[in-house]
Amino acid sequence: MAQRSSLAALYEVPVLAVCFLACLATGLELSINNHADDFSLLTLPGPPVSLSCLVQNSSQDEELLWYRGDGKVDLKDGNRVNVSNICVSPVTESDNGVTFTCKLARDKSVQVSVILDVQFPPRLTGEESLQIEEEKDVTLSCNAKSNPQAQTSWYKNNTTLILEQNRHQLYQTSEVVQLSITKVQKSDNGTYTCVVKSSLGEGRKDFHLIVGDKKPVFPKEAVIAAVVVVILTVLFGIVARRDKIFKV
Repeated sequence: MAQRSSLAALYEVPVLAVCFLACLATGLELSINNHADDFSLLTLPGPPVSLSCLVQNSSQDEELLWYRGDGKVDLKDGNRVNVSNICVSPVTESDNGVTFTCKLARDKSVQVSVILDVQFPPRLTGEESLQIEEEKDVTLSCNAKSNPQAQTSWYKNNTTLILEQNRHQLYQTSEVVQLSITKVQKSDNGTYTCVVKSSLGEGRKDFHLIVGDKKPVFPKEAVIAAVVVVILTVLFGIVARRDKIFKV
C-alpha cells in the first residue's frame, strides 16, 4: 500500500507542475499603451503611432510577439522580452481598420489588440467630360472613401438633382458613389456635381455631360445589298471598258 501511495505521488507531481505553469501563464496580463483590454486608437494620417506592449503580473522574463492582422511582425532581439515597442510610420489611410495584436509567446491565448481608427476627409476633386449618344446609358462615378463615412448629394447645374423613377439610379458603397442615367435625352445635357461631405471636410467632382444626336442604324441586309451593288457596278464598268477597247 505504501508503494502504491508513493507511485501515485510521483504521477501527481508532473500534473501539478503543468497546472502550475498553466495558472502562471493564465494569471499574466498584457497591456498596450496602458490598455489591458482591446481598444480602438483614434489617429490621423501622417504622424507616426507608437504602440508599447507590457507584461504585467509576471515573476519571470516573458517573450512577446506582435501581429499586424494575421501577419507576424519582425522584432529585434532586444525588443521582445517583457516590454516590446513597434511604430507605425507614417500612418496612412490604408491603415484604417488594421488590427495590431500583442501575444505572449508561450501562451498565445494571452493577448491584447488595438484597432487603428484613421480618420480622413473625402479626397474628391477634378472634373470629367462625357460625350454620349442620345438613348444610350451613362454612369457617373465618384470616389467617396472617407472616415467617418460621408454623405453624398448630386446636383445638376448647381441645383439639387431631381431623381426620375426608372431613369436615375444611385449606387453607393463605403468607397464608391455612382449615378446612372438610363436612355439619356438632350434634356440631360449639363454639368453634374457629386458632393461628398463628412464632419472632417468636403469633396466634389464635376461631370460635363454632352448628349449627341443618335446615329442612324442601317439594317444589316441593306448594308450588304449596298456593298453588292457597288461591287457589281465596278465590275460592269470594267467589262464595258474592255468591250469598248476590243471594238476599237
